[in-house]
Amino acid sequence: MKQSKLLIQTLRETPRDADVVSQQLMMRAGMIQKVAAGIYSYLPLAFRSIRKFEEIVREELAKDGCQELLMPAVLPAELWQESGRWKFYGDELLRFCDRKAKAELAERRARGEQPDERDFFNFCLGPTHEEVITDIVRRNVRSYKQLPMNLFQIQTKFRDERRPRFGLMRGREFTMKDGYSFHVDDACADREYWAMFNAYKRIFGRLGVKFRPVEADSGAIGGSFTHEFHVLAGSGEDAILSCDGCDYTSNIEKTEAPKLAGANFGDRRGLIKDHFCTPGVVGQVEQAAGMKDGEHDGMPLAQTSKFFLYRATFSDGATKLVGAVLRGDHEVNPVKVKNLVAAAELELLPLDEAEALTGAKTGFMGPVGLAGVRLLVDRSLEGAVNLTCGANRTDYHHFGLDPARDLPGCTFVDLRMAAEGDTCTRCGKGHYQAFRGIEVGQVFKLGIKYSKAMSCTFLDEQGKENPMVMGCYGIGITRTVAAAIEQNYDADGIIWPWPIAPYQVQIVCLDPASPEVAGVANQVEQELEDAGFEVLHDDREGLSPGAKFKDADLLGIPLRLTVGAKGLKDGIIELRDRRTKVVVKFKPEAAVGEVCVARDRLLLELETAGGR
Repeated sequence: MKQSKLLIQTLRETPRDADVVSQQLMMRAGMIQKVAAGIYSYLPLAFRSIRKFEEIVREELAKDGCQELLMPAVLPAELWQESGRWKFYGDELLRFCDRKAKAELAERRARGEQPDERDFFNFCLGPTHEEVITDIVRRNVRSYKQLPMNLFQIQTKFRDERRPRFGLMRGREFTMKDGYSFHVDDACADREYWAMFNAYKRIFGRLGVKFRPVEADSGAIGGSFTHEFHVLAGSGEDAILSCDGCDYTSNIEKTEAPKLAGANFGDRRGLIKDHFCTPGVVGQVEQAAGMKDGEHDGMPLAQTSKFFLYRATFSDGATKLVGAVLRGDHEVNPVKVKNLVAAAELELLPLDEAEALTGAKTGFMGPVGLAGVRLLVDRSLEGAVNLTCGANRTDYHHFGLDPARDLPGCTFVDLRMAAEGDTCTRCGKGHYQAFRGIEVGQVFKLGIKYSKAMSCTFLDEQGKENPMVMGCYGIGITRTVAAAIEQNYDADGIIWPWPIAPYQVQIVCLDPASPEVAGVANQVEQELEDAGFEVLHDDREGLSPGAKFKDADLLGIPLRLTVGAKGLKDGIIELRDRRTKVVVKFKPEAAVGEVCVARDRLLLELETAGGR
């Protein structure tokens, strides 16, 4: 491909609205162009990388017998209402009404009625396709003999993100691979889950990126258990903890926190109410320092306690107040609280309601004596005595709290955020290390959540009807391409991993007006293409060598061949590795052999670059 004909416009300056490295470099390299907030056009270079990654996905899924199909992007409300997600999914679901619904709405208004337009929304743009795929399978699969079945698509999705940002990392429109499997029982579904888990390891391993499969919370999509796949990068939004002694890795929201040995705060005392007074002081550290009496000149933070009040909403619409009690030096994990009470939603109780219930301002609320509140106490406080807690009286704290004694009916559970350095709960020997990750894929075991709601059943060997057990498997295609850049760049630009580089070799012709130089460059280009390499040939006239080299570094093609009059006087051209910057000089006729050697070295490096 001649660069003079390529649809590309490189930028010297970083666009003002570009926040993260991948967005900055892709915009500067002329790979993406913003159309609206969170919506981008993929220009030729980006599109080539996206298509390459799609093919890797297809190749690896084919090894496990997955079948590709394509579902519509516009989905009817009826299917989402059938599954129960039409209202539950939230504002990210872009709902709208078609011409027929608009006409009915207009007729109602013409009759003087004032209907709510939202009641006429009868379609949505699909952010995910559980309902549609379940509908397809229930119409076409009846017998256990047809199962298991694994179906997937690679398709444009739309989620109406409240704050779209970071380019392709968190856009509203994006390309995604979503796959769904159907099974006769849990054992079969579990086998497919781990088959897809291993397929995903192969997929991301082929990219050569450093990644981790991590245990995660299943979130709004539902399901019994799940793993996320994260590309490790300092810009990642997700915090990950990984044991240095075993394979346990999880999102921090899911990471099991070890039970810590209780500190010795003296012999058990009775609860002394309103013992400490710290007027106007609401910060935990400042309160602890101000807790003084004849015996104490401030309290250790670990001897204080924190209290959080939540409202849990359940799938049937019922609500319940939940209180969480933790050590003062620990942070609460709301996801754990939500899962422990099996809530559909969990929110901190609004401040005015919390103050009305407890009778105290924030910072002075506590768990003692609260009626109608389910109390959960972090297990690090099991056996602890002589703690402080909010007195439910502004400016005051109790002293001598013994949770087992003073909080009747409480449950000791894992509520806290695990932290780097904690002992691993799985192997008991290693310690957690902290990483930042970009979520690029996820595998779920859905169970019968959708098949039961939508009557997706099969007939077993005895002719009995049973709901199919389902799995769900997603990869963010465009997000992964951007994540690869977040991990592979330097001060000069992108450094593409070989498998998804838009081109593998870039020829930089320094003197395109010279017939001799242009002739050699064209000859090398043809020989490389005949050998199966993808070549971008910078044949642009009127640019200095420095400008061409800057553009080449920005685009990040793995190998760069430089052809210029000065080198040809000595009968040589140069091959430069974009990542290592190592330069090799050789005769033009040796170009194919030298590029083959460089390619083989890069592919060998890929084998050890991915994963842990």
